[in-house]
Amino acid sequence: MVAAGAGVAAIGNRVLARAGGDLAPGVEGEQETYRWRGMDVAYTALGDPEDPPLVLLHDVGIVGTSREFAEVAGDLAEDHRVYAPDLPGYGRSDRPPLTYSASIYEAFVEDFVDETSGEEDPAVVASGMTGAYAALAAPVVDVERLVLIAPTAVTRSRSVSRRTFLRAPLAGTAVYNGMTSKAALESGAVGGGFYGAPPDEYVEYCWTTAHQEGARYAPASYLGGHLDPAMDVETALADVEADTTLVWGREATEPSLADGRALAEATDSRLVVVDYARTLPHVEHPAETLAAFEAGLQPA
Repeated sequence: MVAAGAGVAAIGNRVLARAGGDLAPGVEGEQETYRWRGMDVAYTALGDPEDPPLVLLHDVGIVGTSREFAEVAGDLAEDHRVYAPDLPGYGRSDRPPLTYSASIYEAFVEDFVDETSGEEDPAVVASGMTGAYAALAAPVVDVERLVLIAPTAVTRSRSVSRRTFLRAPLAGTAVYNGMTSKAALESGAVGGGFYGAPPDEYVEYCWTTAHQEGARYAPASYLGGHLDPAMDVETALADVEADTTLVWGREATEPSLADGRALAEATDSRLVVVDYARTLPHVEHPAETLAAFEAGLQPA
């Protein structure tokens, strides 16, 4: 019976691995590749190359792609040269079976922002845990304006065994496939970021990206607590000289708006609240979020 169950799981895993199909770019524009530490990192560039640089960095998690910024990137490109990467291990970027860690993403954010900004001081918009990585990179690469969408540095307790299990080729893949079914994404990893129901197209895109080759490796580290930076967001922002804006959905719970207010007060940051939103206001309410971005991206 055990062997039969394992066989069924293996067949299911193979079927789902093939079902994802090709993944379209998360953001429309010039599709480019950044070679970083032996990996091809996919990114979209749009806007006039002579305009000030702006880097859009999506959150990490069970799923994560530049698709987060599809509804706002075009408008932001009217005044900026916009760069929107899929972080290593996510989206259309390479997903090798690395033991992903916070230090990998901290280094990538620093290098990518530095590479794309040239001689100019860039602006950065980053969401969720990637907001913490961006805050750590900001003093190093002279970020001029920093916009963080519900930034956090804590997900769960660190567990090597949990990460190891989720990386396992049979049982771990089966559990991961269960967590990334369309129903599970709609009610959990994706739907939890929305105040209302997530758009079907967005769930479909997240399902497709979750079923690319190697898709479970970075999420395994995330779920094992290994993508949490060693420094909390408040401490990271203490060294940031950039003009900083925090964008929060009024209905956000993890982290909550109360957390956002406390962080803004502790770091002397601007706080802009988007109504009827949780942690993905830029997806759910792009027009209102663009207004919030404008407050943080325009020179004083």
